[in-house]
This record gives sequence, C-alpha cells and structure tokens, in this order.
Amino acid sequence: MKVLVIGLGGVTNGGKTTLAEKLKKMLPNCDIISQDDFFKGCLTFCFHLVLDALYMDEMVKSIHNWMKNPGSSGVVTEEPENTCDNLKNTDHVYILIVEGFLLYNYEPLNELWNRRYFLTLPYEECKRRRSTRVYQPADTPGYFDGHVWPMYLKYKSELEENASNIVYLDGTKSQEELLSCVYSDIIQELKKLREGNQPVTA
Repeated sequence: MKVLVIGLGGVTNGGKTTLAEKLKKMLPNCDIISQDDFFKGCLTFCFHLVLDALYMDEMVKSIHNWMKNPGSSGVVTEEPENTCDNLKNTDHVYILIVEGFLLYNYEPLNELWNRRYFLTLPYEECKRRRSTRVYQPADTPGYFDGHVWPMYLKYKSELEENASNIVYLDGTKSQEELLSCVYSDIIQELKKLREGNQPVTA
C-alpha cells in the first residue's frame, strides 16, 4: 500500500476548498483533511490567521493516523468520475489532500508532503472575494487591510525565503484551468508511485 499526501495551501478565498473537492471527485481512493476543522473555538477573530489559533498537533496526528490506515479512514473508494488509463492499477494507492491557509509554516507537517501547491491572489481580487463571504465571527472594519492581507504577505514571504518544491498557482485563473493543472501533476506523481520510483510512505 502506498500513500500520496498533497498540500493545498495559500491565500484566503483563493479557491483551496473548491479545488480540493473537485480533485476528490476525480481521483481514486482520495480523502480530504481541512485545516479549518482544527480551529480553537475560544479565540477571538484577531488571532484566526496564526498557528496558535489552531490545534496543529491534532492536525498532524490526524494525518499520521490516516497514513497508517487510509483504507478505513472514510476514504471514498468508488470509481472516480473521470476514469482513464492514467488511473489504472491505482487500487493500492491512497491520496490525502490537506487544504488550509497555514500548511507550510509548521515544520512537523513539512516532512509529510509528496506535493505542495500554494494558491495566490492579488490584493484587490482577494479583498473582493472575502467581502462576499460570511464569517463567524464576522470581519470587523479594517480587518482585511490590518490583519488578513499583512499576515498572508508575511507567510508567503517566509515560504519564498525558506521553502522549496512548492508549486505556486494563480488563483485568478478559472477553476477548470487550475483543476486541469493540479490533476495532471498528481497523475504524474501517481505514475511515479506505480512505477516504484518513489519510496512507500506507509
């Protein structure tokens, strides 16, 4: 049994969740873990974009548990929507997509990725998209300019300085274009696993 752990990170409202859900429908034996599920409910909105606002240890534990036994972790095992020759002989390969905004700034996670993607958006488009979303707690006036965008720039800068092997994706592209790009890339990773060019992870 082999596993492929895919990171799908990036800017708020960049399309991470939508892309992850579309990929899950197309890929065999695929499951999703969302970083949003590990928020600490007691913190105020001011701290929602920092690692301390998340139960990161629990998130890492959940990923490790999935890697040990993906077949019994709620993985969708039915045929993917777009079955093709590329997906043949993948019955014993399991794929986990982990999506969230602070995936690559936490060192214990960085040893788990087989592939890492990071969605980007320009300031105006990100602000426009966020303004159409309803959050609990709601964004306060000035929250985007004073906290959300500066934190994104900070973490993106840290990645560009310290991290390698991250595929940056332009979040202004159509969902279909982004899906095609990432899907094709993951298919290549599956081929490598199938051909034995990568070590067995679990």
